[in-house]
Amino acid sequence: MKFDLKFNVDLTLLSIAIIFPLVFTIRGSFKRREKALEHLSDFISSVKTVKYFLLINETLTPVQKEEAERLLVEINNKTLEHLAKRNNDIKILDENSHMMYKFVLEKENLIPYKLKDRIFKYMKAMHESIENLHAIHTHRTPISLMAYCEVFIYIFPLIYAPTIIYNLGIQGADWIAYFIVLLTQFILISLYNIQNQLEYPFDNIGMDDIDLDNFKIER
Repeated sequence: MKFDLKFNVDLTLLSIAIIFPLVFTIRGSFKRREKALEHLSDFISSVKTVKYFLLINETLTPVQKEEAERLLVEINNKTLEHLAKRNNDIKILDENSHMMYKFVLEKENLIPYKLKDRIFKYMKAMHESIENLHAIHTHRTPISLMAYCEVFIYIFPLIYAPTIIYNLGIQGADWIAYFIVLLTQFILISLYNIQNQLEYPFDNIGMDDIDLDNFKIER
C-alpha cells in the first residue's frame, strides 16, 4: 500500500507452485502413517503368535518358556523404543532378533518340526514388519520437496498481496487486502504444519501421532 504496488498474476500458477506439492506431501505422509499402523499390527500379531506357539509346547520347561517370553518382550519393547527415537541405527534390533532365532535352534530337539516351521514362518513376518517400520522411520518426504514448499509459502504474500489489491481496486480498503493475505497465509502454514506432524508419526508430539503403547505385548 505504501508503494502503491499492484499487478495481476494468474492464481492458477500459484496453485500449481504451492497447493499441489503441499497436498501431495500431505497425502504421502498420511499414507505413510496408515502403512505404519498396518505394519505395527502385523508386528504385534506375529510376536504374539510366536509366543503362543512356544508356550503351548509341552516339551519346554517353565524356565525355558519364561526365557522365550522375555526375548519376545525385549524385541517388542526395543522395536517401539527405536521408533520413538530419531535414531537410524537398527543394530540392537538385529541382535535381539538373532537371540530369538538362536533360542529356537538351541531347543531344536524340544520343538517338533512342524511347530518349528510355523515359528520360523511368523518370525519371518515379524522381521519383515520390523524392516518396513524401520524404512518408514528412516525415509520420509524428500527434504528438497519440503524446502521447496516452505520457501514458496514464505514468498507467497509478496506475490499475492499486489494481486489482491489489483483485483479489489478499492481505495481506502487496505485492511481487506491484509485480511485476505493473512488468512491465506495462515491456511498454508497450518497445512504445512499438519504435514510436518504427520511426517514423523512415532514421536508422540502431534495430535495424530501413533500411540506406540497400544502395540506392546504387556499392555
